[in-house]
Amino acid sequence: MLAGLNREDRQKAMGFCRTKSNVKEEGKEKAVFLRKKITLVRAIALTIGTIVGSGIFITPKGVLKNSGNVGLSLIVWLACGILSLFGALSYADLGTSITKSGGHYIYLLETLGPLPAFLRLWAEFIMIRPANIAVVSLAFGRYLIEPLFAPCHAPALAVKLVTATGVSLIIALNCWSVSWSANIQTVLAFLKMVTIGLIIVPGMMALAEGHYENFQNAFDTRSLSLDKLPLAFYSGMFAYGGWFYVNFVTEEIINPERNIPLSVIVSLLIVTLGYLLTNISYYTVLTAEEVLASEAVAVSFTDRAFKSISSAIPVLVALSCFGSLNGGIFAAARMLFAASREGQWPPLFSMIHSRRNTPLPALLLMLPLIYLMVLIGDLYGLLNFYSFSRWLFIGLVTLGLIIHRYRHPEVPRPFKVPLFIPLVFTISSLFIVGMSLYSDPVNTGIGCAITLTGLPVYYLVVQKSRIPASCSAMFNSMTVKLQVLMEVIPQEIQTY
Repeated sequence: MLAGLNREDRQKAMGFCRTKSNVKEEGKEKAVFLRKKITLVRAIALTIGTIVGSGIFITPKGVLKNSGNVGLSLIVWLACGILSLFGALSYADLGTSITKSGGHYIYLLETLGPLPAFLRLWAEFIMIRPANIAVVSLAFGRYLIEPLFAPCHAPALAVKLVTATGVSLIIALNCWSVSWSANIQTVLAFLKMVTIGLIIVPGMMALAEGHYENFQNAFDTRSLSLDKLPLAFYSGMFAYGGWFYVNFVTEEIINPERNIPLSVIVSLLIVTLGYLLTNISYYTVLTAEEVLASEAVAVSFTDRAFKSISSAIPVLVALSCFGSLNGGIFAAARMLFAASREGQWPPLFSMIHSRRNTPLPALLLMLPLIYLMVLIGDLYGLLNFYSFSRWLFIGLVTLGLIIHRYRHPEVPRPFKVPLFIPLVFTISSLFIVGMSLYSDPVNTGIGCAITLTGLPVYYLVVQKSRIPASCSAMFNSMTVKLQVLMEVIPQEIQTY
């Protein structure tokens, strides 16, 4: 796809050409490649930091609304945690046998072939990633400035300006340094757990004092609507979303055969327990009606239960969202990087900054569509809009694991899960996706249609390029100029 100049021509054009002997003399330390800087602690911080974002603070309302009652909403939260663990274990199996970075994309490419992989990539770039980041970043902007306008709501324009500033700052941070991004992620992951603890402790104290009244008739079926239940799972799975991000950076993880499985198991157990206790705390202090009426459940909770720290909660939640954004952007750039390296995306995006060793072009590419989604600004509309494609392809990845097991039994698998686990996850994912077409046909239909727009792009450009030679030459010239401008070159050492 749009092959461009070969590696040496690119490097000569921008003054970065190095012969093989020179690279050997300078040593591996001076070579340009994505280095292994993700330890087990950083992998756990990346996983927890991307899972615990805005979800637990904004989606309890969505889970309760679509599940119909308090009891069923808690079951949905537990079921989403178990399903996420099944998915994470399946991905850990893939991540230890297919050692390339890129997550969903690379696993689809290796198990089901290039077309599903490209459609996943297309949906990720056009819809999933911008919408996901917009949801979390809008929550970040709202929680950060809402206290300044209390008791009124913050103006929508102000929220969007703060949101755009936060996203730009994270992109700049990731362009500057992998270590800085990883260290900030570790600190923010710790703050997330502190924030959740500040909600759990007063809730458990109230429960210990005998405040069970909000759990009376917890399974009242009067407002239960089974056709809306998949949307409750969408909201719950959104809150757990992020368990797969460690697989996006496989090549940068130290000892991935050990650290990928350990990080996802530890992270999901901590998060599932934390989410259940947090929701129990919400319902101990707030009635179901109050949860549904609240625009910011965590703030409503602290106003009622722990008023002395209520002013600090929005800031802590905003920092939690910031950490989730940082982890998501850090990981998503590696998918574009991997796709470009595989020849399904323009070659510029497989290049790395010559001094910073960061995938700068892949990071910058995400900005325009993120800004567009932030401008749209409907949190729940965006959530349902992209969830269809996201969970469809995640279900296909775990289906691909089952197929890959049968086709390639000889492939070494340092971490091997029973086939029951990916089978349950695949069926659950595809069932929820199928039901969502019935429950919310407009948003899921739009998501499906946008995903399918990748078909003509694949057949006209990727599979066999039908671009006129004049356009290819212009594209190649532009690629070289952008290389010079951004100071980027192809990776010099293979890391898989």
